[in-house]
Amino acid sequence: MATAPSDVTLHEVPVGGGVTLHTAVAGEGPAVLLLHGFPHTWRLWSAVLGPLAERYRVIAPDLRGLGASTRAADGYDADTLAGDAGALLDALGERSAAVVAIDAGVPPAFLLALRRPALVRRLVLMESLLGTLPGAEEFLAGGPPWWFGFHAADGLGESVLTGHEGAYVDWFLDAGTLGEGVPREVRDAFVAAYTGAESLRCAFSYYRAMPRSARQLARATGEGRLTVPVLAVGARPVGDALHRQLRPVADELTGRLIEDCGHIIPLHRPAALLDALLPFLRG
Repeated sequence: MATAPSDVTLHEVPVGGGVTLHTAVAGEGPAVLLLHGFPHTWRLWSAVLGPLAERYRVIAPDLRGLGASTRAADGYDADTLAGDAGALLDALGERSAAVVAIDAGVPPAFLLALRRPALVRRLVLMESLLGTLPGAEEFLAGGPPWWFGFHAADGLGESVLTGHEGAYVDWFLDAGTLGEGVPREVRDAFVAAYTGAESLRCAFSYYRAMPRSARQLARATGEGRLTVPVLAVGARPVGDALHRQLRPVADELTGRLIEDCGHIIPLHRPAALLDALLPFLRG
């Protein structure tokens, strides 16, 4: 499996409100912003960052509260996170970027493209849902995944998991790659990033903010439409649910399902992801 290129540089970029995003940057050319999810850091993109950096300036931050970014007290709702992403691009001098997001990175990427279409030239969204927007009823017929409630319960996850973070992260990595696992160095980076009660609090704050984020998404889609080209990429377990949510609100939408692929697409099937991603980014 490919690893991140050796010319990656790491930056601490202030985005306002006392928050600094630890950000990996590689390559030159049009900007591509990569937004990860849980339980990841910028290292989620290790296997695709090199090929992307051959054509683009790739910008891959640790999201607020995660990895080596600021452990903020609050601001884990989609609207604030979208502001972080926009401020990061502004701080790095980028006037436009393709934005690629997975999991928890999807709602803020969506809002950023909806509210700042001049900044987001193309949008790729993977393996997540957009709050309670119509289209995901079949996926949610049996209820949301069990860990959503566990993570959202105030203080519970931190008290139960502190001291057992490695086993918990391993479960997600194993399930998200259909048992094939991830490189040891990437796994260890993820475990280190989510070890400790404060790290877990920040991670679970994303889930605790979901009701607020859902309201923000619903309000935003009532006010406007996505006018930028959008690619929705699905695998297991989300499949085409995100694509169905996007149909009523996106002017130009393409859907792609990656077969025999778990949730963590960039690490499980990086070659298949690049096959979908590179032609779309070229437009």
